[in-house]
Amino acid sequence: MEKRLQQLPKLAEESKKESLKYFANVKKRVPKNFDYVVHELHDKEFEKTDCLECGNCCKTTSPIFTDKDIERISKHLKMKVADFQNTYLERDEDDFMVLKTAPCSFLDESDNSCFIYDVRPKACAEYPHTNRKKFINISELTVANTAICPAAYSIVEELKKKIPMVSKVKKRRG
Repeated sequence: MEKRLQQLPKLAEESKKESLKYFANVKKRVPKNFDYVVHELHDKEFEKTDCLECGNCCKTTSPIFTDKDIERISKHLKMKVADFQNTYLERDEDDFMVLKTAPCSFLDESDNSCFIYDVRPKACAEYPHTNRKKFINISELTVANTAICPAAYSIVEELKKKIPMVSKVKKRRG
């Protein structure tokens, strides 16, 4: 896994332009079965992928913390909301609440487990978001996630094979 994680940013960067072009093309005419195919690839990938072997998302990025997340986690930690925010969170350039530090403050790096797993942020529970409805609407986020999550990278690469880009062919009039 360590070797795969070292190679991932380079692989993702090499396929980024192609992936963005692929999704832009698909957005023009989304196949009816698109979500079904993506969800099928997601399920297949996560039958063989164990996030505890990786933990790269927790080590390198921060989820967005919603107000509900903050309230739920604060309560779980028996902290006042303001204390929780002051201790762990900050506003990013997009005005979202995110962690002050990476790796995640709640990551146990000895086994990649999460101290607050049962009450973790919604963004963590849904990561890498490849089983969402209307998946095409988050394609740019998914392409960004391919540099962080090996499963997201594999899903996107398999998707490009499973539903190839449809190029417009001009018909000749005769």
